[in-house]
Amino acid sequence: MSIALVFFVHYAYAILFLWVLVEQVGVPIPSVPVLLTAGTLVATHQLRGSLAVLSVLAACVLADTFWFTLGRRYGNAVLRLLCRLSFEADACVTRTEGYFHKRGAVTLLFAKFIPGLSTVAAPIAGQTGMPYTRFLAYDLSGSLIWTLAYGLAGFFFGDLARRSGPFLAMLGHFAVAIFVLMVLGLLFYRIWKQRRFLTSVRELRLEPAELLDMIETADRQGNIAPYIVDLRHPLDYLPDPRVLPHTVRVSPSELTAHQALIPRDRDIILYCTCPSEETSAKVALQLHSLGVNRVRPLRGGFEGWRDAGYPLIDYVPPAADKLVPALAS
Repeated sequence: MSIALVFFVHYAYAILFLWVLVEQVGVPIPSVPVLLTAGTLVATHQLRGSLAVLSVLAACVLADTFWFTLGRRYGNAVLRLLCRLSFEADACVTRTEGYFHKRGAVTLLFAKFIPGLSTVAAPIAGQTGMPYTRFLAYDLSGSLIWTLAYGLAGFFFGDLARRSGPFLAMLGHFAVAIFVLMVLGLLFYRIWKQRRFLTSVRELRLEPAELLDMIETADRQGNIAPYIVDLRHPLDYLPDPRVLPHTVRVSPSELTAHQALIPRDRDIILYCTCPSEETSAKVALQLHSLGVNRVRPLRGGFEGWRDAGYPLIDYVPPAADKLVPALAS
C-alpha cells in the first residue's frame, strides 16, 4: 500500500468531511471520486461505512445551512456569486428555480446529482421562504441518497477487487493515481464544457448601448422597436420588478415551445440575471437551431442595463395574460 493511500485511510473521515464541505461551499472540486474511493475502502474493510456516511452528511448539512441562511437574507446576490463559481452556470439558476416552482422541497432530494442544481438549491430554498425544519429534512434525505448512491457504487467495485488478490494488490498500488485522474478528468470536462458554451455565444451578444440606440431610433422614427424578452424567473423580480422598455415577460420553456409565433420582422433581444447571460444565451442558441436567426442575448443582462443607468419602466402585462397574444403582438 502506498504512503499516500495509508495517509488517506488514516485521516479518511476528516478528508471526507473537509473535501465535501469545500465543494458544497462552492469551490468546484468534484466529490464523486472521494465518495467512490470511500466506498471501495469500506468494501475492503479499511473504513467504517457508518462513520464515512456521517462525515459526508455533516459536511452537507453545515454547508447547505450556511447557503440557506444567506439565500434567505441576501437572495439574488448569493445566487450570482455561486453561479460565478460554478462550471455549470448555463443551467445554474433558471433550471433550479424551475424545479422549485414545480416540485418545491422535493427538489432537494435529487439536487446533488445534477450539476448546477446542487450549487444553488440551498440558497433558493432560503429565498422562497421555506421553513428551516422542512429544508433540513429534505436536504438531509437528499444528501443521504447522494452519499449512498456513490458510496455503494464504490463498495461494489471494492467488493469485486477484494475477491481477486492480484487485482486488489494492483488497485492498492495505483489507487492514488486513479483518484487523481478521476478528479482531474471531471474538472477538465466541466471547464471544457463551460468554455465551449461561452465561445458559442460570444459573437451573439448585444451591448446595452447598442440596444439603447436601437430603442431610441425606433421611438424617434416611429419604427417597430426590437422585441425584448425578459426571461427572469418570478423569484428574480423580487429585488427589482422593473423591466426594459418594450419588454414582455416569457419563461424560457414557453419561448422555445412557441417559437413559431416569435416575430421575424425585427430583432429579438433576450435578457436574464445569470452571470455571462447563460440563460438568455442558451435560449438564443436554441432558437437559432430552430430557424429564428435575429435573436441575441443582452450582455450583462438586467443588471448590466440597470447599472449603466439606462431607462427601466414598471411592467405592464399584455392585454391577455397568455403567451400566444404576447408573442403575436
